[in-house]
Amino acid sequence: MVIIMLIGIKNVSKLVGISIISCCAILVCTMFLNFYLDVRSIESEITSELSLIFYNAQVSTAKVVCLVSGGCLLMTSVVMLMFYIKHYIDTHKKELGILKALGYSNLKIAKSFWVFGISAFIGTVIGFGGAFLLMPKFYALQNKDKMLPEIMIHFHPTILLYFVILPTVGFSLLAIIYAWYKLKRPVLLLLKDSLQVSSKIYKYKRNNERATLFVEDLKSSTLKSKKALVFFIMFASFCFSAMTQMSFSVKDLSSEMMGAMILIIGLVLAFTTLFLAITTVINGNTKTIAMMRVFGYPHKECCKAILGGYRPMSYIGFIIGTVYQYALLRIMVDILFRDLEGVPSYQFDFPVMLVSLVIFILVYEGLMFVYSDKIRKISVKEIMIE
Repeated sequence: MVIIMLIGIKNVSKLVGISIISCCAILVCTMFLNFYLDVRSIESEITSELSLIFYNAQVSTAKVVCLVSGGCLLMTSVVMLMFYIKHYIDTHKKELGILKALGYSNLKIAKSFWVFGISAFIGTVIGFGGAFLLMPKFYALQNKDKMLPEIMIHFHPTILLYFVILPTVGFSLLAIIYAWYKLKRPVLLLLKDSLQVSSKIYKYKRNNERATLFVEDLKSSTLKSKKALVFFIMFASFCFSAMTQMSFSVKDLSSEMMGAMILIIGLVLAFTTLFLAITTVINGNTKTIAMMRVFGYPHKECCKAILGGYRPMSYIGFIIGTVYQYALLRIMVDILFRDLEGVPSYQFDFPVMLVSLVIFILVYEGLMFVYSDKIRKISVKEIMIE
């Protein structure tokens, strides 16, 4: 198809974020749902009341984890897919406008966007396969006290259908429908070069007060025009906060394997999402940065205008993640395991939260420093001759 010829290695590599998020979602959901279906098969073999209470707690936990984790990551994957399609169309407007001018319909061009669904397929397959590799250890830990009869691992085709096949088809269809919607623009609008640089860029040294106002206005407009990126940065902070804090608590409530798995998944999601979001922010504002440097703005002001507005959003995401992990663990301990003896009570862990916050500040500000250096290296000459 025509659109495939326009998609290069760089465009495909950006979809790795969807693959990683899909992989994490399917890995967790497959393990817990497969365990749920297998443990249901031994319900008739349970004889003691204590074992029945433990059984009900395990079944409820599997449901909660699948719904909460799977739903959250699914929503994020959908938002990321729609963002990348919009970003691709915006950065290839001229090529797509030429195709429309040659007589290609919106639907014909949009049909070729099914390739964006491949990212979901790759992620779901890896997650599905990885889940079965971890299942023997996972099943053993779930029943480490032998309160239930032996639980055998079975392959359930319905899980393959719902977690691999249907998401791939669904993401491909969503890509086609959303691309068709975004392509409903006049040909002339697609062919027009829309350089989004404000005409009110004041000379920094001569109009210091106006220049400061311009930086604040640009910082605000960058956030408003990139709402999806605000979501991704908040989501990255949310993942880091929730997963790092939850991993320490789950290690005490469940097992070290669960704690390590939650920590690894959280860090992978956080760094992947944050890396893709900040990279897109900088790449989407290279011309603005070049013009600011031409007008005498120092490096610090350029970084403040482009990246400064995202800092409060990241800390809001950290706070939301802290509240989320506390609420989820309280539900699991106080509701799902309330009738089970030997389960330790859960209280909010301030020391862990403070450690997580300090690490987050060091990591986030360190990344901002690295990316600010990337802004410094943007060549004004290369940008101006494009």
